[in-house]
Amino acid sequence: MISKRIEEALNEQIKEELGSAYLYLAMAAYFEAENLPGMAHWMRVQTQEELAHAMRIFNHLVERGGRVKLQALAEPAFQWNSPLEAFEAAYKHEQYISERIHKLVELARAEKDYPAEVMLQWFVAEQVEEEDQALKVVEMLRRLGDSGRGLLWLDKELGKRQGQRVGEENQGGEE
Repeated sequence: MISKRIEEALNEQIKEELGSAYLYLAMAAYFEAENLPGMAHWMRVQTQEELAHAMRIFNHLVERGGRVKLQALAEPAFQWNSPLEAFEAAYKHEQYISERIHKLVELARAEKDYPAEVMLQWFVAEQVEEEDQALKVVEMLRRLGDSGRGLLWLDKELGKRQGQRVGEENQGGEE
């Protein structure tokens, strides 16, 4: 059986992961409005990843006899001044999530909850990748500066990111 402290902390992390998905979906909407479909696609794929992260924790709680308690999400930002500002916000957000995961690992160790610690190690590694991906886009946008052609090239490149976009699940009836 899972301890109440771990159960509460993991429920809070489910909220954070769903909040991440909500933030990235808001960024996708921003990029759509800015006619940057590749960046919108990148953020939609990111949204799907965050939903999968929430479900990983959800399933862990269920498998361990814990109770999932979904919490209200805050309204995400709606507008950014530039694609660079949006991706900088995404990078900063990933750093925040990494800090939260590290604190969860510390709690799992303090509680001697080895199954939670093992599950959380996946997130530790995942956050390295999450931060790296966001930072690489930030660095590219910084290098491009005010280059409109460069922005369009990057938009096209980001549109190649693998993953299923939110809202595109089998719309045409074909698989």
